[in-house]
Amino acid sequence: MSKIFTPTNQIRLTNVAIVRMKKGGKRFEIACYKNKVLSWRSKVEKDIDEVLQTHTVFINVSKGQVAKKEDLVAAFGKEDASAICLEILDKGELQVSGRERQTQLDDQIKDVANTIASLCINPDTKRPYPTSIVEKGLKDIHFSVKLNRTPKQQALEVIPQLKEVMKIERAQMRIRITVSGNFCKNLAEKAEKMGQVETKEFTGNSLTMIILLDPGFYRELDEVVRAESKGKGVLEVLSLKDVADSEEQIE
Repeated sequence: MSKIFTPTNQIRLTNVAIVRMKKGGKRFEIACYKNKVLSWRSKVEKDIDEVLQTHTVFINVSKGQVAKKEDLVAAFGKEDASAICLEILDKGELQVSGRERQTQLDDQIKDVANTIASLCINPDTKRPYPTSIVEKGLKDIHFSVKLNRTPKQQALEVIPQLKEVMKIERAQMRIRITVSGNFCKNLAEKAEKMGQVETKEFTGNSLTMIILLDPGFYRELDEVVRAESKGKGVLEVLSLKDVADSEEQIE
């Protein structure tokens, strides 16, 4: 019985996402798992073997044609296929169909909206918005998703813009500060500038204070407490989000 041989410079792959780069007058491609390229570029996925189907450089993935070593050296100055794959993965162009790209954009917008809904509230009601309302707000400000950035990165960047079309703000953290020393009054004044004071109690040379704080100021407050108290102050997170007790969302 006769046998069919596959040429040694051909590798057949299926269910593949192709990243392409033109260099030195030639086209080079790598074969990746679908939906993993963007995860790698946004640093969500860190295991290269979960991204690359094979550490092989092709001239045509669809036809399974592997690039020659002399072509790799001429274009990249090296023949280390793994290193070249990384360069193409980071800098090359992801090949997607129009339908696939639109699906990616739609999914990413939903992820950004979900992230915003989980981080923010209506300041009047202290309740979170439904994701659908956030999505409408994103459309109203003509938000354009960036596929190379994580949903959280984009959510944090776009929240200030959303304030132009809807009442929205980051849900506040509830923080308790406990310190002792002659610096308490000075520390209290600095903390008051960062957040909304709920309670403040001086007992002798000690201070116990509860404030509502925008999460963006947490690191700064932590540094102030450490500096003023010489590392002896205590900063406790009582709740990550100050929201109304009712789970009801506004429509």
